[in-house]
Amino acid sequence: MPPAPATLTPEQLRDSIAATLSHRPPGDDIWVFGYGSLIWKPGFEALEQRHALIRGYHRSLCLWSRINRGSPREPGLVLALNRGGGCRGIAFRIAPEAVHSTFADLWNREMMMGSYLPRWLRCATAEGDVRALAFVIDRHASGYAGELREEELLSVVRRAHGRYGACADYVKETALALRSCGIRDRRLEHIVTGLESGASAL
Repeated sequence: MPPAPATLTPEQLRDSIAATLSHRPPGDDIWVFGYGSLIWKPGFEALEQRHALIRGYHRSLCLWSRINRGSPREPGLVLALNRGGGCRGIAFRIAPEAVHSTFADLWNREMMMGSYLPRWLRCATAEGDVRALAFVIDRHASGYAGELREEELLSVVRRAHGRYGACADYVKETALALRSCGIRDRRLEHIVTGLESGASAL
């Protein structure tokens, strides 16, 4: 297993936010795409929420978590957007006056370990396409776990526990939140079935 990455400095986080905002889509609206815990615990106020579909990335338990949902000795796995396929989630519209504070909170939450790449992705919604900020896995980062075999993934998720609780609870909570929003992720639901049954369900 690769060594834990060093956390980004406050200066690096500020530079990353500035660089991301410098490439913001034209117009006044700023959107953030949630595909995992942002759906059930966004941590910010949104003016509007829309069901959204992005293409070219899929939801995947492919990021090691050594603090929040695991430990250095027993890392857990959390979700990221990985290449290929498509992903249904929620697009959140942020008030213009709240963009900088919201992004600062998001970077402290998502970017501290440098495992994500912030990207502006096209989201298809029933009300029309928008471009939203999304956190895509950096496949070169030491936190990238890749697409693990089913048995290994289930074993990791069952064992891991971090400062925010059990990794298994994170996975179950996300699957439940998606379903409550009317979004079906059959693979994630199969993983939950495997966790609950103690056997392979994929």
